[in-house]
Amino acid sequence: MSRGPLLPERLEAPPAGWTEHADVVVVGSGIAGLTAALRVRAEVPWCRVVVVTKDVLSAGSTTWAQGGIAAALGPGDSPEEHLHDTLVAGVGLCDEAAVRTLVTEGPDAVRELIALGTNFDQTAAGELALTREGGHLRDRIAHAGGDATGAEIQRALVAAVAAAPEIRVIEHALAVDLELAEDGAVAGVTLHVMGEGEEEGVGAVRCRAVVLASGGMGQVFSATTNPAVATGDGVAIALRAGAVLRDLEFVQFHPTVLWRGEGSRGQQPLISEAVRGEGAFLVDHDGRRIMAGVHPLEDLAPRDVVAKAIMRRMRESGAEHMWLDARHFGQALWERRFPTVLAACRAHGIDPVTDLVPVAPACHYASGGVATDLDGRTTVRGLYACGEVACSGVHGANRLASNSLLEGLVFSRRIAAALGEELPPLQEPAAERRTAGLVAADAAGRVQRVMTAHAGVLRSEKGLAAAADRLATIAGTAREDDGTGPGTACWEATNLLTVASALVGAARLRQETRGSHWREDFPDTDDVHWSGHVDVRMRPGGTIHTTYVTARTTPAPTGDTP
Repeated sequence: MSRGPLLPERLEAPPAGWTEHADVVVVGSGIAGLTAALRVRAEVPWCRVVVVTKDVLSAGSTTWAQGGIAAALGPGDSPEEHLHDTLVAGVGLCDEAAVRTLVTEGPDAVRELIALGTNFDQTAAGELALTREGGHLRDRIAHAGGDATGAEIQRALVAAVAAAPEIRVIEHALAVDLELAEDGAVAGVTLHVMGEGEEEGVGAVRCRAVVLASGGMGQVFSATTNPAVATGDGVAIALRAGAVLRDLEFVQFHPTVLWRGEGSRGQQPLISEAVRGEGAFLVDHDGRRIMAGVHPLEDLAPRDVVAKAIMRRMRESGAEHMWLDARHFGQALWERRFPTVLAACRAHGIDPVTDLVPVAPACHYASGGVATDLDGRTTVRGLYACGEVACSGVHGANRLASNSLLEGLVFSRRIAAALGEELPPLQEPAAERRTAGLVAADAAGRVQRVMTAHAGVLRSEKGLAAAADRLATIAGTAREDDGTGPGTACWEATNLLTVASALVGAARLRQETRGSHWREDFPDTDDVHWSGHVDVRMRPGGTIHTTYVTARTTPAPTGDTP
């Protein structure tokens, strides 16, 4: 067990100036959140559902998903084959029961998406047009608009929510912290509505259950494919409420992100893995194929394999990026199949029809998150989680391409079914005993620089120890009162610091290389000592504790007040 820096047990915020009541609050408006809201209403028609989103309904990570959604929908494919490919990609750490749930319930869930109005691309014969991505041995990726799958799914879900006026939507609202009952169960959630809702400022929604579907924490690194709203809020909220986090060390770096020059920060254009699925390949500056002889699937190897191969060649050559060659596609294929990627490249002065595309790995997806069971329950009673914020056990050490949208879809439906059977009682919040705190807004940039330098694709004890020390210094630096008081920028910076500290603690504890966790000082996979999981908790006083556990099941709710 290891300990991290002292962190705020809750965010410093003004007292709630308004209060409303609901039965279920869903935090997040991507595929997981909107599906959860729609399905809860279907399961419990009298249930009052509130959806909270930091921006507008369509602004989350789902909209940016290019490649597609994986499911055994094609001729000759089967859930068993999808199971096999997922387990291989997860390098021994997947929960097989969770994966089996995903692949068996996935096809019907996708068919329901279609029935909801999602327009996936079709063949000339009117069948789903399925393609292949890294780690899949069959064509099983359904896509829409060529490479705009997430945007089409989001459009259909937003339309469905708009047609359900009984679902209350609060946009431009940051979830601050959970309110907890005396027994540690959920009693509500505090929000800050940023001037665009019926109520402004900090308020509280008292409720029976909270579903976290708030997405990932990509902004913890300087360069990411994630949108600006992905600041790890849900992970930090859960941690501060006493929930167990799991497998945070497994952060997937997408191997082919458009390289925009040294020092580029924030959200970077993604070059979809489906481009390689259609036959593009990686080359170095001498024109040599990077993946030749590295893996039987070569350029369609699992993402961790491809990212590591690129990083090795970059390190050997001293180059800042490698190249993706898809010039043989021709303009017609580019325009039909990958209009989003084509437009993004051209916007940055690169024409992939005639040019090699400069690419390098960047932070893409968190395989770990808030530990849940197969019905999305966390270790805090009344708190559920699904999508990228959760660790359902599906992804293991490395997410298989296009399984993320499916995970959000399948497990949000299971949460709704569970709430239909066991909606918790409404409880009053207990007197707050957690110590509040906050760091300055400019701490966000410092956290990102530390994490990029020491906890990115390449890790070592020396670098991770340096990261831990610097994060502790940031945590211990008092926020200067500039007269503005607590606000969104400070809250997001504190959340980034919190999840970064937890991630570094988990990465230090796992002394092996596995999947998307690459330790240069422990280059081999060690199934004898590290075939289990790293759990992270926050103890009273704001101390981060990391623990190695061999059990694959989620710890039961303790009922203890954190």
